[in-house]
Amino acid sequence: MNNKIGIIIGREFNERVRKKSFILTTLLTPLLIIGLMITPMLIMNYSDGEEKRIIVIDDSGVIAPYLHSNDEVCFEPMSISVDNARKEFKEHFAVLHIGKEIVKNPGEVRMYTNQSASIMLEENIATLIEMAIESERLKEFNIENLPLILASIEADVTLQSFKNEESDSDMQEAKSSSSAVATVMAYVLSFMLYMFLIIYGAMVMQSVIEEKNSRVLEVMVSSVRPFDMMLGKILGVASVAVLQIVIWIALIAIVGYFVVPSVMPEEITAALAMMKQGMAVENGTDIGLLQALVTLTDVKYLVTIFASLLLFVVGGFLLYAALFAAVGSAVDNVQDAQQLQLPITLPIILGLLIMMVVINDPTSGIAFWFSMIPFTSPIVMMARIPYEIPMWEIIVSLLLLYATFVGAVWMASKIYRVGILMHGKKPSFKELWRWMRYKY
Repeated sequence: MNNKIGIIIGREFNERVRKKSFILTTLLTPLLIIGLMITPMLIMNYSDGEEKRIIVIDDSGVIAPYLHSNDEVCFEPMSISVDNARKEFKEHFAVLHIGKEIVKNPGEVRMYTNQSASIMLEENIATLIEMAIESERLKEFNIENLPLILASIEADVTLQSFKNEESDSDMQEAKSSSSAVATVMAYVLSFMLYMFLIIYGAMVMQSVIEEKNSRVLEVMVSSVRPFDMMLGKILGVASVAVLQIVIWIALIAIVGYFVVPSVMPEEITAALAMMKQGMAVENGTDIGLLQALVTLTDVKYLVTIFASLLLFVVGGFLLYAALFAAVGSAVDNVQDAQQLQLPITLPIILGLLIMMVVINDPTSGIAFWFSMIPFTSPIVMMARIPYEIPMWEIIVSLLLLYATFVGAVWMASKIYRVGILMHGKKPSFKELWRWMRYKY
């Protein structure tokens, strides 16, 4: 029996690993993820638009001097009527009209655009006007050297966040942590689990449907039990997913170990060593960057992340693959499967939605309970793990997940053994329930 399951696993594994699509996906996905993270920054840095010329009509006479031009916007104050400006300066980007009582009534400002304005541009202009109004209102207090006083009391606080941990000597040590890295990791890992469950689960369902239509399963049933056949298919595809994740982890480790240290400036390296020892870093240093580097170079943290990723990917896939295989065996085509797979995909989507709650508060009651429910725990728990939650929560969640997988396989196998031999009819949920109650 075990030998037959092994043969099925080997067949499923070899069939998928040898495809060019697997090789390309495995190698290009890490590059794609890095590209998606870097591209927005590159676009913001190198996609400067044309300078926007704006005619400023300031009836108050006090706001225009505060509107300084920059590379994005050129303000051109003029003393003409608004109607004439709107007619004569059609080639300009916009006409900005500031009312006479703007200081008392900040709502007296209008901008007439000749082209579409972005929300960022509107917010930037509004911010400049707000600062000008505030400066004019401060003048009413008649405080001598007020700008100098305000400048002297300004403070730029750089908060260094540390996590208390108890060492072997029962002393409290402080370890730097980065909430920014945890948030990014939560997003990336949750979406990765979401994609794995959807893509590989659908792959199992599609494979079952194709083999059922080609009558291959009817031949295989004569020598292999339906349960062994389904389990072998699920484990075969799961091994492909595990191999892909291991390759990605190896690529990330190689880049992190060899590339990052070689491109890191010496002053950053020195500051990084100080922060790892719990020492204060000099002002002017990018604390956020240092905390991110400390977190990303913490071996214990990374091992916990990647080990958990493997365990939850495998557990989540095994659970959902069994359900997708049951759906695939009950129908003859993908169109008929859409209705039956809706109850399966809804918990996956729900887990992705709960992930947003986790990022706001990873220790909330909603985050905790949905990370324990097996149908949402793979996605939700992987969003919580980067925030370094207690290990017992991870262990309990894994035990519940794998226990539910065993029950799901038992339930799905009952549907599978009936569905693979039925053709020409799409069963209802009531019929599927009756199949699960059959005794063999």
